[in-house]
Amino acid sequence: MAPSQRLDIEEVGDVTVAKFVDKKILDEANIQAIGANLFALIDEDGRKKIVLDFSLVEYLSSAALGKLITMDKKAKAAKSKLRLCCIKPEIYEVFEITRLNKIFDIKATQEDALQGF
Repeated sequence: MAPSQRLDIEEVGDVTVAKFVDKKILDEANIQAIGANLFALIDEDGRKKIVLDFSLVEYLSSAALGKLITMDKKAKAAKSKLRLCCIKPEIYEVFEITRLNKIFDIKATQEDALQGF
């Protein structure tokens, strides 16, 4: 059974923008579906420039962070570029505490993320 779409995918020029549709990314089944959706962008579609838009996300579990780390590794292995944008301050704090803000290329807005790819 194909995982349900947990991402709103749009093409902006040659960049794939994946916007999370859930406010809270907590549920294990949703996290698995999000992981499958994200990984397919690289593994199946071969996308080279990806922006993950967190503008709707209010809460992110540690399991969801794990999927993002795996996505980052897949992107680097495939020579794809990955950027994150529109992360709310309370979620960004988690990125700072875990030092993931040093791993990910995080931009304030989608426009910033799209520039200079």
